[in-house]
Amino acid sequence: MSFSLIPDRLYDRYAQITPEQLQGLGVKLLLSDLDFTLAPKSVRCPDEALHRWIHAMTQAGITVMIVSNNRSGKRVREFCADLGISYQGHAGKPSPRGLLAAMDRAGAKREQTVMLGDKLLTDVLAAKRAGVLSFMVEPAGGAVTPWQKVLHALQEPFKDVCRRQMEKK
Repeated sequence: MSFSLIPDRLYDRYAQITPEQLQGLGVKLLLSDLDFTLAPKSVRCPDEALHRWIHAMTQAGITVMIVSNNRSGKRVREFCADLGISYQGHAGKPSPRGLLAAMDRAGAKREQTVMLGDKLLTDVLAAKRAGVLSFMVEPAGGAVTPWQKVLHALQEPFKDVCRRQMEKK
């Protein structure tokens, strides 16, 4: 079990991740955080761009599932229902248990799975602990609260290491 806080890949936003890229990595399951990863927390319904992105993934044979720590399942349930995808709630990230449960439900192996998120201490660490690839995006809508700004500033050195590693490839 790895405890690295360096994501495997870093993107500005989720839309930069393509089905072709994931297929090239042998990915069949894309697990994703919701809040600040696919949409700002204040957004209640997915926009058309997210619908198209999910559809492209599905058409390529990639299952997308939300893995969320949200305490209230209502927003996640409604958001996922609108997208036509399933979710694993009360994931307990950075524990890998939510990711492993989602992988079990989808019938996917570790080497076929990617976790996408915006936070090192929950999403990336959970991915590393579960033994799956970790993709990170900048927070959708930006860091809003003072605490979020501090957390995202603390993530910068780890993201810089990832950027340098990606440049070498």
